[in-house]
Amino acid sequence: MNPLLLFLVPLLIAALFWFRHMSRQRKRARLLATPLTSEQKQMVEKMVPIVRRLPASLRPGLEGKMNVFLDQITFRGDDDLEVTEEMKLSIAAQACLLVVNSPAWYDTLRNVLVYSSAFDTHRPTHDGYVVHEDKHTLLGESWVRGPVVLSSAHAMEGGLNPEDGHNLVIHEFAHQLDSLTGHTNGIPILRKGQAYASWEKAMLEAFNQHAEMVERGRATLIDPYGASGHEEFFAEAIVTFFEKPAALLREEPALYAQLSELLALDPAQWN
Repeated sequence: MNPLLLFLVPLLIAALFWFRHMSRQRKRARLLATPLTSEQKQMVEKMVPIVRRLPASLRPGLEGKMNVFLDQITFRGDDDLEVTEEMKLSIAAQACLLVVNSPAWYDTLRNVLVYSSAFDTHRPTHDGYVVHEDKHTLLGESWVRGPVVLSSAHAMEGGLNPEDGHNLVIHEFAHQLDSLTGHTNGIPILRKGQAYASWEKAMLEAFNQHAEMVERGRATLIDPYGASGHEEFFAEAIVTFFEKPAALLREEPALYAQLSELLALDPAQWN
């Protein structure tokens, strides 16, 4: 090959990648700076009323990140299910609440699969050398690097009721945050300056107390499902952080403080 071509080809490839990167960055910046339409805002406040409590200073960030989310994600309905604009806006608003004031982002997520209701999965379990195919009925799933799978009925219901302590979308997208490390284990990428020792202490103490209360059949603030593992406790704790923040601050102040630092939010102070 011509020596000049040997020199130019790598430069052209590098230039192409740089151009594509800069184009994506410019598009992202434009989307982040674009507000929702008045119709979209009304729809979001109707479908996800927790947004009404969001401080005014955070509203533009939520709308911008929703735009990025909606541009990045392909929604796929199961069978003949039509994923409506209302569904997309509701899911986007709930998902973006977690990252509204944080640099964290769902970088690897490209698809959200939407089922009309609960759905069945078949997964193998091992009993020695015997493999069984077990059936599980689920409301949602979150896979490392995506996709997220949601029951539309439960995703919409969770958005409409912001105070019952149950939210499917927030739960599954908490798993997405958790999995940015490459593992879903209740130890997400912490904020700069946030100490892992303090995180571990607060989470483990709260988890152990929660699991003990569930085992004894006592009522718990955080959904009992959180006792099934550290990753589920993390997801349910974040749901409680958004939906019952004052109670979580009162009952688990150290846990609340860690979640507040992680997400750079203080919903106990929202009106």
